[in-house]
Amino acid sequence: MSTFVRLQYRAAHEIPLAVKVWLIAGLVMIFFQIVIGGVTRLTGSGLSITRWEIVTGAVPPLTEQAWQAEFDLYKATPQYQKINEGMALDDFKFIYFWEYFHRLWARLMFFVFIIPFAWFLWRGMLSRQLLPRMLVVVVLAGFEGFLGWIMVASGLIQRPWVNAYNLTLHLTMALIIFSYLLWTTFIAFQPHPTVFHKPVLKKYAWGMVFVAFVQIALGAMMSGTKAGLFYPTWPDMHGTFLPAVLLEGGHWNAGSFVDYDTNPFMPALIQFLHRNTAYLLTVMVLYFVWRTSRLENARRIQQGNCWLVGLLLVQVLLGIWTVLHCVAKVPVTLGVLHQAGAVLLLSMILWVTYELVGGKNITNVDKVSVK
Repeated sequence: MSTFVRLQYRAAHEIPLAVKVWLIAGLVMIFFQIVIGGVTRLTGSGLSITRWEIVTGAVPPLTEQAWQAEFDLYKATPQYQKINEGMALDDFKFIYFWEYFHRLWARLMFFVFIIPFAWFLWRGMLSRQLLPRMLVVVVLAGFEGFLGWIMVASGLIQRPWVNAYNLTLHLTMALIIFSYLLWTTFIAFQPHPTVFHKPVLKKYAWGMVFVAFVQIALGAMMSGTKAGLFYPTWPDMHGTFLPAVLLEGGHWNAGSFVDYDTNPFMPALIQFLHRNTAYLLTVMVLYFVWRTSRLENARRIQQGNCWLVGLLLVQVLLGIWTVLHCVAKVPVTLGVLHQAGAVLLLSMILWVTYELVGGKNITNVDKVSVK
């Protein structure tokens, strides 16, 4: 056979089990990457590796001389000079581990996606609709890596921490990739969900997804601005519902938003918005559960609602418990659990939304292979 590439279209059947397992493996890896990223952020490890080396960076320092060289590079960063001056080499190795692990996991995800993707394409196991969706995931993943480096670079110049806006963008992009892949997996496993002629309720479900995204983005801003440390109380914010600093007109200017770490305005605003968006999302979810409980032939949605309410309750309690323990520092374990819970809650919101609005059939189409 001549050595050229051609597309071969085959009659489609059900998506192979291997492809479904691959989709689930990708979701699991992205989920843990988000969790590892949370640990990296909360332990202050994200700036410990100061260079972006895609290939050679896969090998950690193996000698004391190599460790010292990496430590010397870190000593030149604002984080070391303003916060960690005098840190011992063993302490540096701890924070280096988490950032290295975070990057290593990203490299592993690349191979988990690309190698099976090429094999499935060659074997004609990807449908015409599934193929472009997976290409979108690959492109977004590459962009996510770029955003990750921009985020790290923002903490190597002046601030001793990464820029909160870059951190939020990085996490939000990870959620977009996760959600897009999750939706694709729903389609692969359940291409023909029950059709419900409820346009208003469908729009409401998408609104619920949007509010969940906003809430998680605000959570990232909470982490980036360390807003939890300013108001470690609940249900009030140091005795008030609305902090007084938010009522002072002089703070409502561009400088307060750009230099968010030099004044108390942004931490107060972010935590106020995060708390009240949580209340809004809670009400929206409970209303959705009540409305869909009366739908006929909606057993799968109603089963999902049980999980949805359970995850919502756990997430609310984790959020309150995390805030109450933000004394002097953000509790790493609670913070990571809260972030992981947010992803699980978003996943269940997407699941009940998919069951309500349906998805395109990607099985009854031709498959694409390269030979």
